[in-house]
Amino acid sequence: MAVVKPFPAIRPQAVRAAKIAALPYDVFTREEAKREVEKNPLSFLRVDRPEVDFPEETDMYSPQVYKKAGEYLWKLLDKGDMCQDMEACYYIYELDNGHHVQTGIAACVSVDDYLNHVVKCHENTRPEKEADRIRHIEACQAQTGPIYLAHRPDPELRRLVDIRKRGYPSYNFLAEDGVRHRVWVIYQGNVIEKIQQLFSRMGSIYIADGHHRAAAAVKIAKKRREQDPMYTGKEPFNYFLSVLFPWDELQIIEYNRVVRDLGGKSPEVFLNETGKYFFVEKRGASPVKPEEKGTFGLYVGKSWYLLRIKEECRSADPVKGLDVSILQDYLLEPVLGIRNPKEDPRLQFEGGVKSLQDLEKEADQTEGAAFTLYPTHMEELIKVADEGRLMPPKSTWFEPKLRSGLFIHRI
Repeated sequence: MAVVKPFPAIRPQAVRAAKIAALPYDVFTREEAKREVEKNPLSFLRVDRPEVDFPEETDMYSPQVYKKAGEYLWKLLDKGDMCQDMEACYYIYELDNGHHVQTGIAACVSVDDYLNHVVKCHENTRPEKEADRIRHIEACQAQTGPIYLAHRPDPELRRLVDIRKRGYPSYNFLAEDGVRHRVWVIYQGNVIEKIQQLFSRMGSIYIADGHHRAAAAVKIAKKRREQDPMYTGKEPFNYFLSVLFPWDELQIIEYNRVVRDLGGKSPEVFLNETGKYFFVEKRGASPVKPEEKGTFGLYVGKSWYLLRIKEECRSADPVKGLDVSILQDYLLEPVLGIRNPKEDPRLQFEGGVKSLQDLEKEADQTEGAAFTLYPTHMEELIKVADEGRLMPPKSTWFEPKLRSGLFIHRI
């Protein structure tokens, strides 16, 4: 039984929503975030990436930087650019990139559901990234970035959402990346009660993106519970900000890889060793975007190749059978010596929004190689999470991305 509650969001005034809303903090480098804020001083990146307001030599993890995040958030409130709803609401959130539409509900999900594995993970978290989000939440006294959740499709909930979407949206803007964002506020008591009831019968909920934000919210809740043994469970810190989507509406695109060098091997030797595990077909100058599971595009030595994993290397195991695992286990590690993909500086992860031409340029600059992958399926993610296991790092890239700054949960 999932506990998914309405909440009184801090959110932008309608005329400010397009300017304030920003892509998630972790899709930008420090330099990119700074450029975004220079173009748009109202950008929520000034809250999510507060180091943009400091000189480059400033440690982005210093206390003064986190303090700045909280100060700027409350400045937005004081100036009237943002305000807090008086009553707890649900928020229908639609994203439309022109060829794909998905609609979720912004709400708060129980920390206890995370602890009891009703909310299921598929990715490991890194302590330093958790610590960063903990300090950020504590400085803001609010959760500023929603966790991207997936749930089993429910026809009754979908009908209810579709009916509400016939009304006039509170927000309706086209972002600079071509994604249209629409929001409808649900404040009617009978509708809120029905949505809460429908979520309560959902069963498992899956984290699509935002594992570090979720883990940070849970650790803060546990700390505050220890500080106040008389807590009731109704305090805002017992819940984390989320947007929940039916999993059949989510779009996972490929998460490609670029390796900076071939470990001292020539392209010919590298291709010969790759042939131990893959069928290798030369494609020349034509970029290769895999069209089925078990196939990979390879760019090396200014030429493209189609790789197909040999049958004896395939696995029915939910984790080992993932294409990201196959690439790691049968090429990156044995051929290129990349044993720890999380830490190896030679390996870069590139979301499928980056063009194949850009991957070529990156590989050519260092005489390395680029790999294109077939996207992980949502069904694969669910199977891994249901078994209580974890996927390799950077297995999924969900697109379009949720905007930060549209809904904030004060704790």
